[in-house]
Amino acid sequence: MKKYIVFLFLFFNLISFSQEDAWVYFNAKPDSQVYFADPLLMLTQRSLDRRILQNIPLDDKDIPMYQPYIDQIAAIPGIIIKAKSKWFNALHIRGTQANIQALSSLSFVDHIDFANKNLNVSGKTAILKENKPVQKAMETAVIFDYGTSANQIQMLNGHLLHQQNYTGTGKIIAVMDGGFPGVDTAAPFSRIRDNNQILGGYDYVTRNPNFYSGISHGTLVLSTMGGYVEGQLIGTAPDASYYLFITEDGSSETPLELSLWVEAAEEADRLGVDIISTSLGYTTFDNPNYNFTYADMNGTTSFISKGVDVAFSRGMICVVSAGNDGNNNWQFIASPADANHALTVGAVNSAGNYASFSSQGPTSDNRIKPDVMAQGANTYAAIPSGTVNNLYSGTSFSGPIIAGMVASFWQALPSKTNAEIVQLIKESSSVYANPTDELGYGIPNFSLALSNALSTNNFLESSFSLYPNPFQSNVFISFSKKLENTNFIIYSTLGQKVFEKKLLSSENNLELNDLSSGIYFYQLQTKGQTQSGKLIKQ
Repeated sequence: MKKYIVFLFLFFNLISFSQEDAWVYFNAKPDSQVYFADPLLMLTQRSLDRRILQNIPLDDKDIPMYQPYIDQIAAIPGIIIKAKSKWFNALHIRGTQANIQALSSLSFVDHIDFANKNLNVSGKTAILKENKPVQKAMETAVIFDYGTSANQIQMLNGHLLHQQNYTGTGKIIAVMDGGFPGVDTAAPFSRIRDNNQILGGYDYVTRNPNFYSGISHGTLVLSTMGGYVEGQLIGTAPDASYYLFITEDGSSETPLELSLWVEAAEEADRLGVDIISTSLGYTTFDNPNYNFTYADMNGTTSFISKGVDVAFSRGMICVVSAGNDGNNNWQFIASPADANHALTVGAVNSAGNYASFSSQGPTSDNRIKPDVMAQGANTYAAIPSGTVNNLYSGTSFSGPIIAGMVASFWQALPSKTNAEIVQLIKESSSVYANPTDELGYGIPNFSLALSNALSTNNFLESSFSLYPNPFQSNVFISFSKKLENTNFIIYSTLGQKVFEKKLLSSENNLELNDLSSGIYFYQLQTKGQTQSGKLIKQ
């Protein structure tokens, strides 16, 4: 009987692995102009406002995929669509190798990329790897009673931001994880529930609107940011708002999860999310043909890592846990921690010393990773029942602790771009001048980062003048001669660039007769600094 069981197991494994995963990339979006003419068809106003403040123009990546192309693929026997990405104009599909390769003959297909790299050939089908361990789911002074969780935030001097009432208010964090059971009932989340700070979510794994399900990893992760139990646990962003997205399948490990993350990130962008927190990492899969190698940890190979970089280009900050493989043969970061623009977070213990399980850098192309560190050993977190304890270790917790602090910090500096916020955080860190493979730039000091930023802001604001505002036809701009060679840009409320001029002198009289009456946003860019504001034409 045992022999039959083994035979059947192998037989069904062969059947399952005969189905390949691949990405099929389209070569066009024929209805682009419809969306460019009315951006609210594809992005919310909050998302457009984020673009305006950071001088980010709309582009083809923002345009939804062309539905007739999707319908043609869906109608092909033997092909199953598992996910889609407008950023990459691609579908994640599953089918036999032959059926997938046959798609290359379609006129709108640009190329096909198999998850099994050995199946990729030159021509219309694009881009070997060894088995590595999986890193899965991973105004009024405010004086919080952090209790047992105090060390987690005080190590970062984050409590000093809270005391200035920078607690994440007005910022939105999307949490990508494996499930959030208990968040709808447990006491540590009652504050964010009662204040309507949970804005929504979705289970991309089962295509279900119920996101209070799945594995409990996401529940613990969320508690380090939004949890609130006086004397036990106060999260690093107790007043931020949250979207909860399930992208990780706790029962398996397949390349589909990379695509589900990108799909969720695109929705986060559409909704106007500021920060994405990801305590997930990928190196190996159930089918070893899909495994990554260290060479793939270069920021440009993995689909999810490329997705992180596109998310950053939309104005968001992606905070990613480094991984928990520091003690293993594969001691390196996982994907998407390798992404060029991920704010990758490793783990230290309560004393601020490197935690040996924390995955190390550098990336395979020799970039500094992790970027920063936070407590990830014996971290206080809440489980679905509501119990709070410190039985949890992993960069799965140091990452969201930083993500919450990013929200509180960015609240204090709303005119800063995502790139400026990340750079300020790095520069405040304990070993910024001498980064290491284990610590990256070290432990951030958010109070120092805020002081540094405010001193820079004050310099720019005191050196710049724009008037009259509201205006009728002309706007006069003057600034210190030290700020000459400045770029001045005006955006509509839909995020469309309507005026741009390089200001080569310190006194400038701009004629804006062509602008219609209404509200606009401006940006002044000079020497790595940005000043934003509202402009009204009467």
